[in-house]
Amino acid sequence: MPGRRAEQRREDRQEFGRGGDALTYKMRDKIASIGDDFWIENQEGNKVFKIDGKMLRARDILRFEDAQGHTLVDMASKLVQIRDTVKLERTGGKSAVVKKDVINIIADSMVMKVDGGAEYQIKGNLLDHEYEFYEGRDKVAEVSKKWFRLTDTYGIQVSPGQDDILLLAATVAIDQLSHDVA
Repeated sequence: MPGRRAEQRREDRQEFGRGGDALTYKMRDKIASIGDDFWIENQEGNKVFKIDGKMLRARDILRFEDAQGHTLVDMASKLVQIRDTVKLERTGGKSAVVKKDVINIIADSMVMKVDGGAEYQIKGNLLDHEYEFYEGRDKVAEVSKKWFRLTDTYGIQVSPGQDDILLLAATVAIDQLSHDVA
């Protein structure tokens, strides 16, 4: 299937590349260890979402907020939930669970199951922030450091029409799960 892979890479470049219409966000590495507020910026450099890291020490919960301080997602860590799992409680929307893929023990892999049946496979190098989210065979988001010069910074590109808030919260959860193990 080399022809299909090459075709998929071309499609990904068009969708996620420089000329693509994917939404791009910027995050810093190991946000769960900071303990303070952490901002997620959009492609224009505006602070659009905040992770309230102080909650981690008090209640083992990270709070994902918009720029005005409204809670969008509460992220209960694996210390509160089942081992190697983060529960994403979306305010006024669908919730999800991010957990390690026990079936795929060879490669870095996680799965996000959303209330209502949607399931995302998360594959790639999770520790180095080089991975993708797939819904079925369709790539819906990509996480990578390749767009930034700073070593502690990485980007998230989300395909139009996807729930960018839930995918960004899942990226934070993956960061937390991956670095708790390391």
